[in-house]
Amino acid sequence: MFFRWYSARLAARPLLTQSVTTAVLFATGDITAQQLVQKRGFENHDLTRTGRMALYGGFVFGPAATTWFGFLSRNVNVRNKRLETVARVACDQLIFAPVMIGVFLSSMATMEGASAKERLDKTYWPALSTNWMVWPFVQMINFTFLPLQHRVLFANVISIGWNSYLSWVNSQ
Repeated sequence: MFFRWYSARLAARPLLTQSVTTAVLFATGDITAQQLVQKRGFENHDLTRTGRMALYGGFVFGPAATTWFGFLSRNVNVRNKRLETVARVACDQLIFAPVMIGVFLSSMATMEGASAKERLDKTYWPALSTNWMVWPFVQMINFTFLPLQHRVLFANVISIGWNSYLSWVNSQ
């Protein structure tokens, strides 16, 4: 029932639906980081931090990922489907991931009133290198088995754990 409702929203307003979904799941990732990883307890939960993650997910990452996946689908096309998947993953990991990790870290620093340069100097390479240990495999699955309209949702569900990591890295 939920999946049918979600698919209808996705068909009617894809960018809005993917952006709202991303905001909710980015917030979920931060809640996971604070409660399960950092074990802060609900009385010490930083709601502002969760709000920043939701804001970034909904207004930056959701629209960017939706647009990016559409771009890859339209422009990276090869007759050999396995090679096409590898080419899309390579583009994703060598173009999109490095840019978006930088955008994430600098956006969070700016929203926190901290130095974006210092945050990037301290956390960019560890975050990107960890990304490359996780996301190529995830995107191989995503680009091989999921239709375009469900790729952002799949990435966002996997991102609950990834965003927990990014939220934790960002807070260090």
